[in-house]
Order: sequence, then C-alpha cells, then structure tokens
Amino acid sequence: MQSSGARASAIMASGTLVSRILGFVKTFLITVAIGSAATMADVFQLANTLPNLIYVLIAGGVFNAVLVPQIIKASKSEDEGADYISRLLTLAVIALLVITAAVLLCVGPIMRLMGPGWSQEQLAMGTMFAVITFPQIFFYGLYTVVGQVLNAKGAFGAYMWAPVLNNVIAIASLLVFIYLFGPFRTTPHTLENWTSAQTFWLVGMSTVGVAAQAFILFWPLARLGLRIRPRFGWRGIGLSAAGRLGGWTLATGVIANLAFMALYRTAAIPTGARSDVPAGPGGPAPIAGTAVLDQATMLYALPHGVIGLSIATVLFNRMAAAAAEHDRESLVSSLSSSLRVTGVATVFCMVALIVYAGPLGMLFSGGVPAAGAVIGQVITVIAIGAPFMSTAFMLGRAFYAQEDARTPFMVQLAVSVFTVVGAVVIAHAFPPEQMVFAVAGCYALQNILATVIYHYALKRRIGDYGLSRIVGSHARILAASLVAGLVGVAALWLMGGYSTDGFPWHRQVTALVTIAVGGIAMAVGYAVALKVFRVQEFASLVAPLKAKLGR
Repeated sequence: MQSSGARASAIMASGTLVSRILGFVKTFLITVAIGSAATMADVFQLANTLPNLIYVLIAGGVFNAVLVPQIIKASKSEDEGADYISRLLTLAVIALLVITAAVLLCVGPIMRLMGPGWSQEQLAMGTMFAVITFPQIFFYGLYTVVGQVLNAKGAFGAYMWAPVLNNVIAIASLLVFIYLFGPFRTTPHTLENWTSAQTFWLVGMSTVGVAAQAFILFWPLARLGLRIRPRFGWRGIGLSAAGRLGGWTLATGVIANLAFMALYRTAAIPTGARSDVPAGPGGPAPIAGTAVLDQATMLYALPHGVIGLSIATVLFNRMAAAAAEHDRESLVSSLSSSLRVTGVATVFCMVALIVYAGPLGMLFSGGVPAAGAVIGQVITVIAIGAPFMSTAFMLGRAFYAQEDARTPFMVQLAVSVFTVVGAVVIAHAFPPEQMVFAVAGCYALQNILATVIYHYALKRRIGDYGLSRIVGSHARILAASLVAGLVGVAALWLMGGYSTDGFPWHRQVTALVTIAVGGIAMAVGYAVALKVFRVQEFASLVAPLKAKLGR
C-alpha cells in the first residue's frame, strides 16, 4: 500500500512538473510569436484567459464544493458508483453546455466590459478571438469532472498528465505560427496585418489543446470498467445537502474571482492606449497590459505553486487530525513548522525575482529590450507579495482544518473589498502606462493584507501560535536571501546586466543563459548563507526530496 501510494505521488508530481515546464515553454513561444507589451498579445491573452476565469467563477466552485465530494462518496457504493456517477456526469455536461451557450450569446457585452477603452478594431478582434476560445469553458468543466472521477478511483496520473497534452499541442501550433508568419521581433503582428490563418494557428489551436486535455481522460475512464452512460433523474441524490456544506467555500471562491476579474479589467485598460503607438522594436516605450501582467503573475506565483501547495497539503492533513483530537499543541507545531519551512523557498525566490527581474523580463519580451525592461519592472513590484501568498494560504488552511469555513470567507470578503476599491482607484487615478504597475502592487498588498487579518483572527481563536519563532526564522532566512541577492547582483553586473547593451539584453537566449548562470551563483551563495545564519528549516525543506530520490 505504501509503495503504491509513493508510486501515485511520483506520477502526479512528475506530471505537474512536466506540465509546468511545458507551460513556461508555451508562454515563451507566445512572446516570440506575438510579443508581450503589444496589442495583439493583450487581445489574445484576454480572450484566452477569460474562459478559465468565467468557468472558475460560475462552475468551478460548484464542482469542487458539491460534485467532487459526492463522486468520492458514491465510489464506495456496491456498484462502485456507476449509476450515481453517470447521473452526475450527465448533469454536469448539460449544465456546462447551457453555461457555455449562455456565455457565447453574451460574448460582445463581456468583451466590452472586460476591455474598457479599447478601440472598435481591438474589440472586434477580441470578440472574434473570444468566440473561438469561450467553448473552452465546457472543456475545462469536463476535464475537472472526469478527472475527479478518476481521482476518486485512485487513477491519479491521468488527471495530472492531461495538461501536458494541451501544452504539447499549443507548443506545436506556436512553432508552426512562428515558421509561417515570422517572430514578432522581426515581423511585428498588428491589427492591420493580422490574417485568418494566424487566428487558426494561435487561437483555434489553443481551444483544440484544451479540448484534447478533456477528451484524453475518457480513455483511462473507459479502462475503469464502470460502464458509465447518460442517465437522467437527479432528485434525491444529495446535491442540495452537499451544496449547503460547501456553501462558505463556494462563496469564498466566487467573491475572490469577482474581485480578481475587477482588477484584471483595470489591467486591460492600457491596451486601448496603444491605438496610436507603433508596434514592434524601435518605437516609444511599450505600455504594459494583460499579457505582461500574466507573465509577471506566473513567475511570482511559482514558489507557492511548487513549494507552498505541496507543504500545505501535508500541513492540512496534520492540522485536521490535530483539530479532530483537540490537540492544540500539535496543530500549532504543524502550522509553525510549515510557515518556517516554506519561507526558506518563498523568501529566496522573492529576492531572486527582484535581482533577475530584468533578464526574466527580456526572456518573455518577444526579443524587444524595451518591453523586457517594462516586464522586469512589473516583476519587481509583484514579487514583494510572493512570500505572503503562501503565508496567507497556510493560515487559511488552519481554519479549514478546524472545520471553520466562515472565517476564510470573511477574510476574503475584506480582501476583495480592498481589491475592488484598488481597481477603481487605479482605473481613475493612474495614467495607462502606470496602471499595470499599480495592479501588480495591488496583487502584493492584498496578500499582505490577508496575512495580517488571518494572523489576528487565528491569534484570537487559538492564542499564540509561535509567532516569535516564525518571525525569527524568517529574519534569518531574509538575511541569507539578501546575501545570496548580493551574489546574484555581482554575477549580473559581471555579465553586463546593468548596461542597456549588455549580454543579457542581446536576445532571449542570452537572457536565459544569464538567468541560469546567475541562478546557480545565487543558489550556492544561499546555501552558504543558510549555514552561516543557522537556518535549520532548510534541512526540513529538502528532506522529502532526498527521500524521493532515495526511493
């Protein structure tokens, strides 16, 4: 049993790792194809991001809070849940079709709402893209439901590896796009010279990839032998009770996503300011938009996605067990340990993102140094919130472990109010060229705010949870990270990173080499500094990795 569990964990972890690597390659190729701080990049990014945002807002929370627990429960019945799962899948497919059709009927108003200040040409192009991408809502939902059925049956690998297929299709289509139409650096793609063939390879194939990600799961589903087929009649199958139990969780997700969409809408405003700005290299300083924001967000969320979530999964199980036994000491110990161990990775990554923001920006710039500089500045601002993202998430898990979903809802409500107010202020008080910088700052501040509120709420509930030790550890970690940062600064200076014609700014490839060399130098400096400052949590962070390598 233990070996099978380890094998399943290895399959899931490898699928996630491969998917993330390919996701970075896909993002890199998108910037090569259509640039970053450019109109077509923003138009595509908004149209391609909205389906996922709308799905999560309307249906994602329902599936996770209502359908998934029911699937797991039904899997334990005599027929292994075949009848029950068939009914749920039928209901989910019908609901997704209705939701997708309704959203497609409203595609024009949605694009006008999410693209304020856009020109008629930009809105027309964005609407055409959205008509092609909005069917992804259906496929995202199908992937989630079928994937959770597989997870409930112990077939974990397929759900984690399916996004790899999506990324492979996207990467292949982007390579074709670059081959047929040329890279943005040498052949800027604009609203004026855009063709239907470019739409097919960029936008159409993006939806094909999401569809493939969903349909590939039916192969392992068929191998389970459940004989799932369309079944109707859903009265009395317990969905209303499950909905009440997951109500707070569902409401928390809805509020969070509404606030995020308000902020994302503000980030789309600068695209309209590009109507009279020449595209491509050699023009005025690029204006950051949604594409730049998404690239910066991808980087700043990376430490949480790779380290924070992994630790939080183990943390939640330990805290839930301690809470069930009313063992406050174990709960506090697990939370304190996880916060300190996570900081070893997240604080260092924050400093690394700030030090190498320029080369990272150049890497995702489409080969335009001016765009790379703008992206790097956005990364610098947003990186400050990286450690607080994991901290707030883990403090929230402490409440869920105690079966308290109301407090996280109230915290999210306060943060969402701050976010919406911030979005309104930014939209009216900042010029277009500064809006995305302000939005990035709002991202960082909302994580800090959530951490502060969670701290006071948790302190009131369980008392001191070892704050002095946590702060002391983070102070030593920060000191070690700053030492490593100085090493990184020296390496970057030696490679010409602080000169406009330096090695990192020649091409995207030279930026990648700079990041690799400088990253190794920083890592070595960090390892030495951790020993000097006696940061014991580093051993706890690498212990699971050593154990997996040993197996």
